[in-house]
Amino acid sequence: MWDVRGIVDGWDAFELWVTQLAFPFQVVLVIVVLLPLCAVVATLVDRVTERFDTSSAERAPSTPPPGDDIS
Repeated sequence: MWDVRGIVDGWDAFELWVTQLAFPFQVVLVIVVLLPLCAVVATLVDRVTERFDTSSAERAPSTPPPGDDIS
């Protein structure tokens, strides 16, 4: 089982490793890790919020949109 001290020590070691990298390598690491992570989170948020949205086909507009002449 993980103990808190082990997690903290691991995080400290990782943080020290990242801060000792040259700046271009830090940028590449952030792009490689953070960009896909943000894409996954954005996709999940989109799918979750999509459940709460109602499509325009489900909603019946009370008045026709401007410029929509039915006559």
